[in-house]
Formats: sequence, C-alpha cells, structure tokens
Amino acid sequence: MILCECGKFIETDIFKDYMKTSFNPSTRVVGHRNCGLMFNFADGKGPKKYSSRKELRVLACKFAQKNLPVENTAQFLLAVERFKSQGRLRDVEILMNAYHEVLKNA
Repeated sequence: MILCECGKFIETDIFKDYMKTSFNPSTRVVGHRNCGLMFNFADGKGPKKYSSRKELRVLACKFAQKNLPVENTAQFLLAVERFKSQGRLRDVEILMNAYHEVLKNA
C-alpha cells in the first residue's frame, strides 16, 4: 500500500510507465491514476506528504479501517497524534510507526 501525496492510498488505481532514473534511462515506475504522480522508487524518492492534523486523522482512520481490528483503532489514533506532535515526520512514517507500536503492544 502506497500513500500518495494527494492524500489517498494507492491500491488498484495505478498505471505503469517508464522514466529516466539514475540507474537507467528507461526504468519502469508506477503512478497514481487519480493525480498523475509517478513514484521513482529506484532513486529512493518516495512520496513526502506532510498533512495537517485533520488530514492525517482522516488518513489514519482509513488506514486503521483497512489494517487493524476495531479494538486497536483508538490506540492507533492516539499513537498517530503523539508521533505527529513530536516533529516533522512524513505521513507514511507516522502511520507506520504508530502501526508497529500498536502491533507490538497487542
């Protein structure tokens, strides 16, 4: 699951294309059909979205609905709030850190 800079999780709305990277002049990449953003994972350039608290809460709820049982959702949302207030982590880092923390404590 990839979190796009437009704020949506990419699952099936992808397209495949080729673009120039540091490894090869024609490297296969994936993109998001909704917004057209292409992801260059070959160069380690993933999406870097920094959402507001409100936007991040919506993303966290969608993430929890897809990946966590209902009884762990509140703990996950609290962890997301805590990681957001600690500094300037990317959204995907906040969600993954909170997810791993909930799994460790479950």
